[in-house]
Amino acid sequence: MTSETTRDACLRSFLALLAERPFARIALGDVAERCGVSLAEMRASFASTQDLLAAFFRSTDRHVLAEGGPDAEDFAGEGPKERLFEVLMRRLDALDPHKEAVRSLRRSARRDPLLALQLLRLSEGSQRWMLAQAGIDCTGLAGSLRAKGLAVLFVRVLDVWLDDEDPGLARTMAALDRELATGAKLLGMLDDMAYLAIPWRKRRASAEGRRDGSAAGEPAA
Repeated sequence: MTSETTRDACLRSFLALLAERPFARIALGDVAERCGVSLAEMRASFASTQDLLAAFFRSTDRHVLAEGGPDAEDFAGEGPKERLFEVLMRRLDALDPHKEAVRSLRRSARRDPLLALQLLRLSEGSQRWMLAQAGIDCTGLAGSLRAKGLAVLFVRVLDVWLDDEDPGLARTMAALDRELATGAKLLGMLDDMAYLAIPWRKRRASAEGRRDGSAAGEPAA
């Protein structure tokens, strides 16, 4: 295995274990054994299970960022709220192959305040990139506050998504639209807070097309 292949394989093994058991019950040796590598090989890429958790977030960030930002054709003519809606839905699409791992993390975080704080910090970092991808200022103190608020907002939407069995994610999209409509003004994310209609049919069709076309791929949080 190359170093990058080993890294990816370890992350996949970690996510598979996370789908089966709580985060606190996953040891580095468990990941190495599931992956079929030695601890020495694994140590070259990861120092702890917290490192693996952070890698999951970074992997998801890369997945979303690779789809193009505010200048992309998909965003043509759309306002800030619509762009942010699309970016966050893309993040949920990226998480879809790892839904059971995400569900396990949410359960663990409810029982472990330290883990919950760690996940919030990781989410804040990720949401800075999501704001940038949507063409919304994420610099300075204002950007930090926006990222923190968006991290909390996304967790609420994530809980709806985990229980949404509709392939079109109608409940999830409604929750995200509602959260953005009520929370964005407080976060100072958008200049125009008029309620914008979301093109749900178009979004649903494009999301289903992406899910059909990318069953496996890089692990993505």
